Amino acid sequence: MASASPNLNVMIKAARKAGRRLVRDFGEVENLQVSVKGPGDFVSNADRKAERTIRDELMEARPNYGWVGEESDPVEGRDPTRRWIVDPLDGTTNFLHGIPHWAVSIGLEHRGEMVAGVILDPIKDEIFVAEKGQGAWLNDRRIRVSARREIGEMLFSTGIPWGASPNLPTSLKELAALMPRSAGVRRYGSAALDLAYVAAGRYDGFWERGLGAWDMAAGICILREAGALFGSLSDGDMLETGEIIAANGHVYESLRKVLLG
Repeated sequence: MASASPNLNVMIKAARKAGRRLVRDFGEVENLQVSVKGPGDFVSNADRKAERTIRDELMEARPNYGWVGEESDPVEGRDPTRRWIVDPLDGTTNFLHGIPHWAVSIGLEHRGEMVAGVILDPIKDEIFVAEKGQGAWLNDRRIRVSARREIGEMLFSTGIPWGASPNLPTSLKELAALMPRSAGVRRYGSAALDLAYVAAGRYDGFWERGLGAWDMAAGICILREAGALFGSLSDGDMLETGEIIAANGHVYESLRKVLLG
């Protein structure tokens, strides 16, 4: 983007620093020491190191801000109106399996609103950024949601829960409802990149349940600045419910209707 604020520059710097280290670790993925947090949810040394890198960069630059990260305890900042919301490695399972589709996600919240977002895909050298009122950008190109109108021509994305998840039956029901009506549904394993791809017009819509705030925070700002409509699949705030549906304005309500019956 033409001019980024000091906060956004700090976020970009932190994301790129963590991304470079993750790329090195990705090249040695077979040597990573992996510990199990729970079924279908793995965390690696690379994940934790990336979070420390980002946290050190952000908190040094803005020591008064709060912090929410996937791999560490939250911090209440001296400035209660602002907090970083960070996923250092979104797509951990892809990363651990050597699949080159994962991202660093950093969002900045101010008074309950996401005001800046950075999603970096280091492998593809793509960085999606947005700031309130400044539009959404992919590298140096302005991005907007797709303009497609017919659901039969649209490509969607979602996350399919792992086998023991209570959300699995609902997810399979939604897929059965949408797939015959659409051009296809993808499941690539990184919610942050899925949201960025909706913003860039690569997907026409996305939905998922069971997400963390860090999975969505940056993407929410990028979606809004790209002209997407989005909300929770149920009542409540997305960052609290862990549910999101996002699409271009032509299909948003129709997609909700199909998914929710």
